[in-house]
Amino acid sequence: MVLLLTASLCALVWLVLICFHGRFWQGGPILDPVPVAAAEDWPPVCVVVPARDEAGSVQACVGSLLGQAYPGALRLILVDDNSTDGTGGLARAVPDPLRRLAVITGRERPPGWSGKLWAVAQGVAEARRQMPEDTGYVFLTDADITHDPAHIATLVAKARADGLDMVSEMVELNCASVAEQMLVPAFVFFFALLYPFARVNDPRSRVAGAAGGSILVHRAALARIGGIESLRGALIDDCTLATHVKRSGGRLYLGHSRLARSIRPYPHPVDVWRMVARTAYVQLRYSPLMLVGTVLGMVVVWMAPMLLALFGHGLPRLLGAVAWIASMASFVPTLRRFRLSPAWALLLPLVALFYTAATIGSAIDHHRGRGVVWKSRAYREPNGNAPPK
Repeated sequence: MVLLLTASLCALVWLVLICFHGRFWQGGPILDPVPVAAAEDWPPVCVVVPARDEAGSVQACVGSLLGQAYPGALRLILVDDNSTDGTGGLARAVPDPLRRLAVITGRERPPGWSGKLWAVAQGVAEARRQMPEDTGYVFLTDADITHDPAHIATLVAKARADGLDMVSEMVELNCASVAEQMLVPAFVFFFALLYPFARVNDPRSRVAGAAGGSILVHRAALARIGGIESLRGALIDDCTLATHVKRSGGRLYLGHSRLARSIRPYPHPVDVWRMVARTAYVQLRYSPLMLVGTVLGMVVVWMAPMLLALFGHGLPRLLGAVAWIASMASFVPTLRRFRLSPAWALLLPLVALFYTAATIGSAIDHHRGRGVVWKSRAYREPNGNAPPK
């Protein structure tokens, strides 16, 4: 009886996910490059890049941003967040014939701020100084991402055409090593499960999400929510920003990008583990109860169907097989995006086990006092700015 109830629950959960969860399993929207017409009235854009110890990627990032084919006013502000590897100097060395780049040295982080958001806040303040008019957009990106020349123009065109306050994209991630091929597509897949793109893009839905590597936000919308200061303690800054903008009445777009890609490698499983563990327990609002619920949910959704299909009998085995096939089929569009074989879907239960273990590890780190560690900084205090689950 227990096996039958478990198998029925697995099948029911997957029926609901496939049919009633924002079509999370679909490929997701993608913006095509737009033809740039210089005669049009393009609004000003100020790009803000927080950078801490990014010597290996900062020049490629800055070069791609300075090479944007954007016909409107464009400024680039890189905030060197107390790097120890010469990040700021490397950024200044990138050829800038139009003098659009400003590299500023970050000040000491005040209490209550996360490191990245403090750097972003300084960059936005410099943007206001350079462009005092409260018009146009701020584009937030990371120092390990490169952008095709048409990227910013494409984002602005989307925002203007649809009257959007914020346009965000999940950039292409590295997927070369065996560890990346096994684990990185699932990261994107699980993100879409948590924040179904269709629901994020639906103004009637309360779901809000964003991908921090590529966020274009209207300056008026940023001012309406109280600026970056309203997010100051958030450790999941992208989704927190999206939540604030949507709650203020703003309209969002979240999609996938073919015009921006991360050049940060994750060659070993431990690298992906650290990326996940950094904010997994923050996502659960530091709640042991939510952690237990998440673990049980991961077992029911990803692991139990495989176990029932392989080792069950009769109706429980059939229901488990149906749920397992549904889970694998839902993963195939993501695998295609990464140009990987659908056979990788067979490993999805093991990948889910890896992410579950990393989430538990994140909770253990927090309760042992280690907290969130990123870029040689530790954040030990829970904050009230985490986005709703």
